[in-house]
Parts: sequence; C-alpha cells; structure tokens
Amino acid sequence: MKRLLLILWRTSRTDLRLAWFALRHPARPVWLLPALGLLGLYAIAPFSYVVPLLGVVDDLVVVPLALHALLKLLPEPIRVGEGRRYAA
Repeated sequence: MKRLLLILWRTSRTDLRLAWFALRHPARPVWLLPALGLLGLYAIAPFSYVVPLLGVVDDLVVVPLALHALLKLLPEPIRVGEGRRYAA
C-alpha cells in the first residue's frame, strides 16, 4: 500500500506542475480551467467528510488518477514544453 501511495504521490507532483504550467500557457485549451476547477471541488466535496475512510481513498486514489487522465488530453506542445522546463 505504501508503494502505491508513493507512486501516486510522485505522479501527482509532476501532474500538478504540468497543470500549473498549462494554466499559465497562452495556448491552453478553453476547457482546462473549468475542468480543473470541477476536479478541485470534487476533491473537497462534503462526501469526503461524511464517510472518512471512503473520503481518504477518494482523495488519495481517484483524484490523482482523474488529474492524470485530464492532463493526458492536453495538446502535445504544452505537455512537452513543461517537460523541457523541469529537465534542466
């Protein structure tokens, strides 16, 4: 379980950097800001507080996977541009 959480954390860290880069990119898709906003609202949904165990699983597994899938839809120049920026 620890290994899975570590993999999700590493993936989420790079995905959060990519999301931040994409939000500031001049050629970002129109759907990106509302989609990330809805994902953020889903992450802090009251359901996470009503059923604590399910909320933890939701926040640690579902939200990072949804973020990763969302960022896979970004155009190639934005995804590649962010990789070059942090490679140095």
